[in-house]
Amino acid sequence: MGLSFALDPPVTAALRDEAVELWTAATNAGGAVGFVAPVTADDVRPVAEETFAGVTDGPDRLLIGTDDGRLVAMLFLVDNRFALKAHWRVLKRVMVLPGSQGRGYGAALMREAAEAGRRMGLAGLQVTVRDGHGLDAFYAKLGYRQVGRLPGALRVADGDDRDELVMWLDLR
Repeated sequence: MGLSFALDPPVTAALRDEAVELWTAATNAGGAVGFVAPVTADDVRPVAEETFAGVTDGPDRLLIGTDDGRLVAMLFLVDNRFALKAHWRVLKRVMVLPGSQGRGYGAALMREAAEAGRRMGLAGLQVTVRDGHGLDAFYAKLGYRQVGRLPGALRVADGDDRDELVMWLDLR
């Protein structure tokens, strides 16, 4: 059927469950989406619920990608909650279902996020990247440029600190 997107879909119990399943699978496949593998759905659910609260009760937005009705990609457009930064958003928890990778879904998700940002009248989008995964090259191909690096900001294990890369897409 193909990939289709929805911005601000109804955050139902079914969507929450699918999102936790996606988030767990993405993490366990090595994805840098806030956890270090291995994780279970019980590990992910509290963070997911807190993140969904920013969508249902707050200013954050959810963008999902579905293929034949199945959730295969998602990200959150997170408000900075600071008036001087109201003109841009942070993309968080950018993920594609591991079995759906290699089909261009990640790039399509990011292009859709950029279009959503333009429709929202935003000046830019930021994404942070855990160094060591090669994702900076993926984002660079989509027009993002590295604007910062926080050395050793992410402790993924004892003795394994990773840099956090800050990347920016100008939407103007």
